[in-house]
Amino acid sequence: MQFLYLIISLVIVLADQGLKTFIVNNYQVGEVHQVIPGILSFNYLQNNGAAWNILSGQMWLFYAISIVAIIVCLYFLFNKKYKHPLFDVGLALILGGIIGNFVDRIHLKYVIDMFQLDFVQFNIFNIADSAITIGVILVFAYLVFFDEKEQDDAK
Repeated sequence: MQFLYLIISLVIVLADQGLKTFIVNNYQVGEVHQVIPGILSFNYLQNNGAAWNILSGQMWLFYAISIVAIIVCLYFLFNKKYKHPLFDVGLALILGGIIGNFVDRIHLKYVIDMFQLDFVQFNIFNIADSAITIGVILVFAYLVFFDEKEQDDAK
């Protein structure tokens, strides 16, 4: 079953890298194009920091965090103690997102971001960022709603 979750991670990485390649080949940095008027635009940015461009230029820190996060995700994904589809899908999304941005950091020394929400002032982000966010929400939902129940059932 872990193979399926690794496939989910791979799909995230391929979708993320594919869209980033499209953006790089078709847009100039800072160029904005509406995708859904008033809702979503593509805005090609090169981010050498984290969210809100914090810790800009600290690639060694992002490399270390990414490697540790990948190891932790793989540990929990393959640990038989933590077997719940919600938890595992969340981990798979997080893993795919981390790898997607890690590829950029290694190859380009920055992360390509492109999604701009036009209806709210928010960070510009990419598929990997979205996968990490959704994955964290799923893992959190598992921990809040299912983990204690499963521990109580095991007693």
